[in-house]
Amino acid sequence: MPKIPGINHLDAVRALQKAGFVIVRQGKHVVMWNGTRILTIPRHDPVDAFTLGGIVRDAGLTAEQFRDLL
Repeated sequence: MPKIPGINHLDAVRALQKAGFVIVRQGKHVVMWNGTRILTIPRHDPVDAFTLGGIVRDAGLTAEQFRDLL
């Protein structure tokens, strides 16, 4: 069982913006950047829990830190 449940992609984008990421472009995916890391978030509702876990790990956050940003 993943530590982060699947959530709406807009909630994930808002949480990552609080962590310092900005939206670079949008299409079928939302691409975000913080100066060093690039993240790609699919526009699925909900974003699968395993996919979201990988995105959070790529962002350099722990599951607990991401949950606090939600």
